[in-house]
Amino acid sequence: MAELISGKVVSEKVRLQIAEDVKSFAKETGKVPGLAVILVGNDPASSVYVRNKHKACLQVGITSYQIELPESTTEEELLERIDALNADEKVNGILVQLPLPKHILEDKIINRISPKKDVDAFHPENVGRIVIGGYDFLPCTPAGIVELLDHYKVDISGKSCAVVGRSNIVGKPMALLLTERNGTVTLCHSRTKDLASITSSADILVVAIGKPEFLTANMVKEGAVVIDVGINRLADGRLVGDVKFDEVEPKVSKITPVPGGVGPMTITMLLKNTLTAAKKQL
Repeated sequence: MAELISGKVVSEKVRLQIAEDVKSFAKETGKVPGLAVILVGNDPASSVYVRNKHKACLQVGITSYQIELPESTTEEELLERIDALNADEKVNGILVQLPLPKHILEDKIINRISPKKDVDAFHPENVGRIVIGGYDFLPCTPAGIVELLDHYKVDISGKSCAVVGRSNIVGKPMALLLTERNGTVTLCHSRTKDLASITSSADILVVAIGKPEFLTANMVKEGAVVIDVGINRLADGRLVGDVKFDEVEPKVSKITPVPGGVGPMTITMLLKNTLTAAKKQL
């Protein structure tokens, strides 16, 4: 039976440390780190994410600025709002909740956030820093996954790693972080031929494609470590990952559950990035 990699347990531990660090930072500097989250429109899932981020900030002592704008907000209005936050010394981190309404270009918005306040690490300058290894921030989900692997003493060095999914938010940066830790990485995607032959030879497997229960037991190596980034709601209301958990779990050494695996780590790393940003801006 596989050991469960609990994001809930690790997240709570990391947040306690962040809360201590925030307290020390405030004592030393007289300043409290601040995170501004912008939500445009009323997408229900986005609203839940924003609420969760607000609660997490309060939990560790970070000041949370919630900015809710109507669906009709123009691109120019949103850019002006970002400019004001870039100039506001009380705000150390800025995050624009995606997806944005169709009339607003996401790239244009991301590029306008100051790289020093880009706590999602989506700005091209921060992405470039990750590629060459001289970064201040890491994208929250891949950073959370590395934190989980470290906590559960999974040595990445020299291991065969496969990342399934090449999104800018998870797949690509995940491949870079595993490479930085001396893993030998294959980045797989929808055009990959004979995917199962690659995934079934990986010691560490990260799956992030948004397809419910896509990865089955015949696609994993005996004793592998499996990280399931997916979160999908089925017609019957159940939440499942991209991995067919019941089938894969008996075959592997460690696996993340869904929910309660990678999810809790993402917001935790956002808090960590906000504190880092506050320290750097001093």
